[in-house]
Amino acid sequence: MELTELESSLREQAIRTSLMAGKPKLYYFNGRGRMESVRWLLAAAGIEFVEEFLETREQYEKLLQDGALLFQQVPMVEIDGMKMVQTRAILGYIAAKHNLYGKNLKERALIDMYVEGTRDLMDLIRVHHKFSSEEQEKNLALINERATARYFPVYEKVLKDHGTEFLVGNQLTWADVQLIEAILMVEEKVSTILSKFPLLQDFKTRMCNIPTIKKFLQPGSQRKPPPDESYVVTANRVFNRK
Repeated sequence: MELTELESSLREQAIRTSLMAGKPKLYYFNGRGRMESVRWLLAAAGIEFVEEFLETREQYEKLLQDGALLFQQVPMVEIDGMKMVQTRAILGYIAAKHNLYGKNLKERALIDMYVEGTRDLMDLIRVHHKFSSEEQEKNLALINERATARYFPVYEKVLKDHGTEFLVGNQLTWADVQLIEAILMVEEKVSTILSKFPLLQDFKTRMCNIPTIKKFLQPGSQRKPPPDESYVVTANRVFNRK
């Protein structure tokens, strides 16, 4: 290899290293949506991140023109020289990179199952703000029923049978982080939702006192509030919805 080629190669490698050393950059609205679980996982891992909030159609179109959105969708996260899309892939990468994805294949399978369960419950809440008052009343009843009869009994039993502070193994994993996120989301709708689940009550207390999570729960953090009308208007403007 000629010296100039070597210099060029080293320069490119230095640029890639610099990008990898930078903070993850999150592209989404200034609201929860599907990006909120990414924020939670990064925060729990103690990873600082920056955000670019989508507020105009032009921002979104520029991302499309630049080829940054593989499937023309957000969330998108710039991390380690990649432009990652698809929430599940983003979360899996972060969990694996920061030792939050179990110690072996069996633990990873359990984490996946528990994460998918909480995601199903959280999806009921994510769409709640889109409904009419009458539809919200019905959806709230559904959230309460699914949480107390389908999902929370499972996690209560897992904690009892597993006999440790965590859902999987003997250390914090993605499953724990997403469960505490889900618990707090449901409590915003039904404040007494954990009244019949003492182990989940203890779990909540433990998780909220983990230093990185405790910091994320403080006012002024990058945690987002529940969606409001402004969030809906912004999303409609960006996606050119009527």
